[in-house]
Amino acid sequence: MHMRNPGHDIDSASIPVEIHLEDPEGLTGSSQCEWKLMGVEGESILEVALRNGIQIEHSCGGVCACSTCHVYVEEGADSISEADEDEEDRVEEAPGLQINSRLSCQCILHGKGPIKATVPAWNRNAVKEVPH
Repeated sequence: MHMRNPGHDIDSASIPVEIHLEDPEGLTGSSQCEWKLMGVEGESILEVALRNGIQIEHSCGGVCACSTCHVYVEEGADSISEADEDEEDRVEEAPGLQINSRLSCQCILHGKGPIKATVPAWNRNAVKEVPH
């Protein structure tokens, strides 16, 4: 995955991020649906999830070139970056589009939170390549 800033100071994580998984087994291998995490300013929701073992699909590597990391932002939209035109164009390709649909790779944390997001169960990359 393309990391915006791989040098995030994880020890300074202070923004609460709650992620609800509709398919926890498929994303984590566990039955835990609710994940209460802490994020760092400048991290994306996708980066927070991956850092904590939640394998949100991100076919393009998190660079806003697909819609596989689609999530619903349920709360805290004022504590993440606003969607730009590129993201709006990409998120329109996602199934199950809602008014609160965002690409988790483009939701950059700022402010105090809390942020709550739901990862839909059907959000999978059906053509994911198997490593050689």
